Amino acid sequence: MLIYTSMSSSYLPPVTTTATADKNLFAAVDMGTNSFKLSLVHVDPSSGRFLNLNRLKEPVVLGLDTTAGAISADSLDRAICALRGFQQYLHPHRLPPPRLRLVATSAVREASNKSEFIKTIHETLGLDVEIISGAEEARLIYLGVLQFFPVYNSTVLTIDIGGGSTEFTVGLRGKVLFSKSLRLGHVTLTQQYPDVGQMREHIRNELESSGLIEKISEFKLDYVIGSSGTVRAIEKAVCKGYAVKVEEAVGVPEEFAKKEWRFTRQELSCLLQSLYDDDKGMEGRLKRMEFFKRRAGFILAGTVLLDEIFERLGIEEMEVSGYALGEGVIAEMMGQVVEGFDLNANARWRSVFRLALRFNNKKRMKAATTCAAIAREIFQGLRKLNQLHNDDNKLSVTLDDRDLECLDAASLLHSIGLYTGKKGYHKQSYRVIVNGDHLHGYTEEEIKLISLLVRYHRKKYPKKDAFEGSAKEKFRRLCTIMRLAYAVQQCLPGDIQVIEIAHSREGLKLVLNAGEARNQSDEVVQALADIIQPLDGDINTSMEKELGHFRKVFGKKLSILVTGTISGGETVTVN
Repeated sequence: MLIYTSMSSSYLPPVTTTATADKNLFAAVDMGTNSFKLSLVHVDPSSGRFLNLNRLKEPVVLGLDTTAGAISADSLDRAICALRGFQQYLHPHRLPPPRLRLVATSAVREASNKSEFIKTIHETLGLDVEIISGAEEARLIYLGVLQFFPVYNSTVLTIDIGGGSTEFTVGLRGKVLFSKSLRLGHVTLTQQYPDVGQMREHIRNELESSGLIEKISEFKLDYVIGSSGTVRAIEKAVCKGYAVKVEEAVGVPEEFAKKEWRFTRQELSCLLQSLYDDDKGMEGRLKRMEFFKRRAGFILAGTVLLDEIFERLGIEEMEVSGYALGEGVIAEMMGQVVEGFDLNANARWRSVFRLALRFNNKKRMKAATTCAAIAREIFQGLRKLNQLHNDDNKLSVTLDDRDLECLDAASLLHSIGLYTGKKGYHKQSYRVIVNGDHLHGYTEEEIKLISLLVRYHRKKYPKKDAFEGSAKEKFRRLCTIMRLAYAVQQCLPGDIQVIEIAHSREGLKLVLNAGEARNQSDEVVQALADIIQPLDGDINTSMEKELGHFRKVFGKKLSILVTGTISGGETVTVN
């Protein structure tokens, strides 16, 4: 049973915390022409793996109301409002400058009042904004792509279509062989060329006069990778069949959109023809608005631009990266802070993340990353406890970094089977992992471990004969951690900003911070209900069951403390 209590904001239980996660948090803000994007990631310094904790996006559209090349007062207000929201979100994490970086791209770079723009942001918010060149932007985008695709040893052309410019980069083994930034963006093209014919002519002239085509033709490319929001929107439209029929394109549930992370030249042409047809009637324009939402006004220009790029460079297929500038900025920061950071170290983790993103929508992906964060803290707390105790009280089976990596992978992948429906989805998730060649760099034993953790994260407990010897006990312990993490995440579906494990005389205490209450209330119970969604009876029972199983397996009691702030700075707690 949960007990509702209230405590002052300055009080916390007398426990000794072992959490060290904050020093491994990195954040980047990409201040683009169309939107501002915040990426917050947790990094494992020993392996260089990324775990995206959250992504926030605000449609600032800096170039919407420019006059004589200057950023307007309204655009500045939107920018400050967006950055203030990011700042408030990041405040609990207290990231120092070496782990927080804000970069501004084309719209600010080309603005006549850019100095006043960044000065006002610094004076208003205390934030330092770095204006990066087109070449630097292209290089950082390439670094971001390397965090998503295992193409470190391949010659890769990356293409990133922004609101005000498009960056082209040819890279190999983390080094830029060639880069070029052209002032071709989906926002500026939409504003300057309402006639598609004139738009095409302008794009062709820019591509041909830049010398880009001849230079890129000198390289033997292994992959062409697109990394922008426009490219991802095109891939989503291809994947969900936008070019087929109105009712099929808009009516396909997101659960069934299995991302392929690529599209062909023919598929791009079919999509472009469909967008042309949409302009001929109100029904088509409404279809586009419903599907592309905020990007609807610019998607035609972005697709025309990419079609011309495909035509001029002879591209037949494009891979699509889920990472871009923001992750490249983070990789750069890691290289400066983490000693011996290897750009190629993330290949295993990328394959896990790509598989998770392919089958999970945004809501399920957020839940999966929360589950992974909870499981990781429990794992780290047990390992720390094991180090503090003498030989008589140590755990009989030692858990190492590779076990933690497998636990992270299973946590991210546990819900991928939901694309076929809720019933028996854990079994479907298991089948996707074992029957497909999705996970790269893992041994057969590790893939077996990951898939069985996914298979038994809910419902029945795992079979005892899944593994033999010490591997059997290791699997039992990892499965216990994952089942509890899943049960806790199910009980707390809201935003959890801070997660840490603490030690007390009674055992372990998992401390979760649910953030600030959405509504003000004088009643503590009501305020807590605003922070934490009401618990379903079956889910609550499941968590109590898993807590009991945890105590049986590890011989340690684990309690859960949830805090959240209400009006006046008062902290509300669930024990």
